[in-house]
Amino acid sequence: MTSQTEHSSSQPTIPAAAPPRRIAIFDTTLRDGEQSAGVCFSAHDKAEIAARLDELGVDVIEAGFPVNSPEEAASVAAVAGEVRDASVCALARAVPRDVAAAGEALRDARAPRIHVFVNASDMQLAHQLGKSREQVAAMAAAMVRSAREFTDDVEFSPMDATRAAPEFLAELARAVLGAGARTFNLPDTVGCATPDQVAAMIRDVRARVPELAAATISFHGQDDLGLATANSLAAIAAGAGQVELTVNGIGERAGNTSLEEVAAALHVHGARLGVTTGLRLGTLHALSSAVAERSGFAVPPNKAVVGRNAFRHASGIHQDGVLKHRETYEVLDPALIGHPIGSEIVLGKLSGRAGFASRVAALGFALGDAEIERAFRAFQRIAASRREVGDAQLRELLAKLAA
Repeated sequence: MTSQTEHSSSQPTIPAAAPPRRIAIFDTTLRDGEQSAGVCFSAHDKAEIAARLDELGVDVIEAGFPVNSPEEAASVAAVAGEVRDASVCALARAVPRDVAAAGEALRDARAPRIHVFVNASDMQLAHQLGKSREQVAAMAAAMVRSAREFTDDVEFSPMDATRAAPEFLAELARAVLGAGARTFNLPDTVGCATPDQVAAMIRDVRARVPELAAATISFHGQDDLGLATANSLAAIAAGAGQVELTVNGIGERAGNTSLEEVAAALHVHGARLGVTTGLRLGTLHALSSAVAERSGFAVPPNKAVVGRNAFRHASGIHQDGVLKHRETYEVLDPALIGHPIGSEIVLGKLSGRAGFASRVAALGFALGDAEIERAFRAFQRIAASRREVGDAQLRELLAKLAA
């Protein structure tokens, strides 16, 4: 006879699910985002946006490039003095005066980070920096050590990493980790990589530099080929613990990786990827609107997540589905990001009876089936020559039919 103890011990053990990896969100709207041609944030703008980023729950706010000017240094210092939860980061080239300026600007930060960078691809070493790999590795290590005199939290970026030699990336990683860097950021500086290349780069450097297991690997994407969000997700899947983003994807040339796109994608796919973030998405739409206003860069209507059309439905088939069950054509609940309107039925020449009847009812008109059919036919004649039929035109139409 089997004892209770024996019976219990013979049952298969189900392994506990691994806890999700926490992905750090590094926002560089105030630094790389401001590098958009035509954008100039005032100190007040930076303070307002930083406060909203802090409310959203980003982990790191890169506030600027202090050595650039006294005004820039002052704005970074102002952000550093105001932000309460996020780390505040300042950028510095791998030269002494940049590091000193960054350290000074962050003097009042609760959690300061200095972000040191230097060119890494052979193309940029030859044509821009004019230095050898050996010289660059020595510069990088020396300036990380210098940055450590101001803060324990130092990030290093080998610029143009996706076009750099893998063995040199590994050499730089060993050098800066040995000097005290905590984060090793791999930038796709010219936005040329594909998701498989980004994933392979991260896997390769992890394999070559086991010491990275004790640090954070980060990825910074540019959107020159429209692949920045996909590349950031590929980086996360390959083991990156931080991604660098900007609100509305603003930034140099075609822009940076869009914060709202990555935030939404990780909300939808985070469980499958085994990751989570500390973002509180309810303020995302308001943040996007504020950055659009302060930057002067309007958000395109078809922009993912925060564009005006992101939750508007004009096709009759889509309207019918959304009215029956919102998730039939929406992967996100607009309330999740604090959208002020939510799902919206837009009447036009492609609208069907279901969308039309829904809008009529929303305006307070109670029509029978025959009246709806007659009104719908009249509506179609009007809609054939208009981009959109608004509530005022619809009320006018219904009033004429009722007369």
